[in-house]
Amino acid sequence: MYFLGMYMATTSWETQMTRAQRRELDAMLRKGAQGFVPVPIGQMREGFAAMMARFPVSADVRRTPTELAGRPALLVEPAVAVAGPAGSVASGGPVAEARPGTILYFHGGSFALGSPDTALVNTAGLVRRTGVRALSLDYRLAPEHPFPAAIEDCLAAYRSLLDDGTDPASIVFAGDSAGGSLSVTTSLAARDAGLPLPAAIIAFSPGVDLTRTGGSMTTKVGIDPYFTPEAMAYTADMYLAGQDPAQPLLSPALYADLTGLPPMLLQVGTNELLLDDAVRLAARATEAEVDVILDITAGVPHVFQAFDGTLTLDEAGQALDRAALFLTQHLGAAVG
Repeated sequence: MYFLGMYMATTSWETQMTRAQRRELDAMLRKGAQGFVPVPIGQMREGFAAMMARFPVSADVRRTPTELAGRPALLVEPAVAVAGPAGSVASGGPVAEARPGTILYFHGGSFALGSPDTALVNTAGLVRRTGVRALSLDYRLAPEHPFPAAIEDCLAAYRSLLDDGTDPASIVFAGDSAGGSLSVTTSLAARDAGLPLPAAIIAFSPGVDLTRTGGSMTTKVGIDPYFTPEAMAYTADMYLAGQDPAQPLLSPALYADLTGLPPMLLQVGTNELLLDDAVRLAARATEAEVDVILDITAGVPHVFQAFDGTLTLDEAGQALDRAALFLTQHLGAAVG
């Protein structure tokens, strides 16, 4: 297992600047923070969609509504070719030409909120850096469709790609938050169904322990600017619908046998209640002899990659650069 902090070489001035950005972002997020008040699911979904719509999405990608295994999906592709070495990863910009392969992306939202549109800033960030198209799935949400509906939809989408003749070695699973969890649990479900596995898994701030027993669920209270344990329990109960969270597809960081899974990149910030979810999943992957990179950035919030391109946080773009490199390296053997 490889542990990465902010490993990219920086000058002391650059370090001071990015540290200041992190502090400023944290202060900005806390201005809008409020105590947890349960509200109807429809209101939560509207609020989440409105929040994510404020994140700018690059014009360097083209979006096309489509369908995958009977579910709505969004095809995200490079829209612009620019001068530069073919296939190279450009920091914050598109690659010179489209590259073969497919990112099967699973959006976040606590299994109860969100859509491909709310995750577009991260999906587009990967597409524009790699030239690899993404299919972002609109899986069913709780409470209308509790566990295991989301995993069933994600597995069906993957199976559909395979049935269409797509080489599994040309597919990477990626997702943020609940979608990061789905990138892992869909791999487990695919393995258990006897399907060939994708080339790699990328998970941003994955929620992979619905027992909520990680130490950071306590130590990061008041440090995480987005979540409280009470808020996380509220949406988790919708997804669980009375089922025991102590099982592999709900808490893979504790209960899953990860043997045979493809290489994983797990990115997480230290200002997260879910920090220890990623840490313990990485340790479990190591025990199962799975290649894993645990990439921790200090002083940043949940799914901080979404701040790419906002001039707010350099670390967001740098994290996406690392994810793009990981993706292209693992697709390279199959489609390079």
